[in-house]
Amino acid sequence: MKKKSDVKKLVLPAMLAAVAYLLSFFKTPLIPAAPFLSYEPMDVAITIGGFLLGPLSALAISLVAAAIEALTIGDTGIIGFFMNFLSSASFACTAAFVYKKKHSVSGAVVGLLLGSAAMIVVMLLWNWLITPLYMGVSRPVVVSMLIPVFLPFNALKAGFNSALTLMLYKPLVSALRKTGLIPKTTSKPASAKWGIYLLGAALLATCILLMLVLRGIL
Repeated sequence: MKKKSDVKKLVLPAMLAAVAYLLSFFKTPLIPAAPFLSYEPMDVAITIGGFLLGPLSALAISLVAAAIEALTIGDTGIIGFFMNFLSSASFACTAAFVYKKKHSVSGAVVGLLLGSAAMIVVMLLWNWLITPLYMGVSRPVVVSMLIPVFLPFNALKAGFNSALTLMLYKPLVSALRKTGLIPKTTSKPASAKWGIYLLGAALLATCILLMLVLRGIL
């Protein structure tokens, strides 16, 4: 029985790392001011893994997914790997840590908010440090890009990550319970589930509208 349990503990994070890697193929530029920055929803799978397995698992999944992406489809080398890992880990680990402490809908929402804030701050700092080396420009040029370019990009990225996590977490958990990869628990009221979906949908719609405005479509 213990051996079977240990196998399940290995299968789930490996599966989520594979899903995160597959999601990295779906790249979308968010703002025209930064065509070199693209959003892929891999952090959603990593964050769901963190909600299920804890912040250390989110850290491990972030590392594995970023490494596989860098070795296969990545074109930014070690710097791209490092930045992708930092972005995913700061968002997912923070959200998972809060959710582990407060295992509830409000805990998930607060965790995602704090994860978003952590990712934005971390990426602004590391873009300030590393982007001059990566793009071959002076640091003052990068500083001039922090607020109009990197801030809205990371804020939109965090918004999409949070919205999709809220909308996909419950359906994925239900599917995993049917496979026996995670134990069954008492179901929450349907109203609570619909509240999560509505919040996620509202946030997703807001992010899409903001993206369209920044692109000059609306």
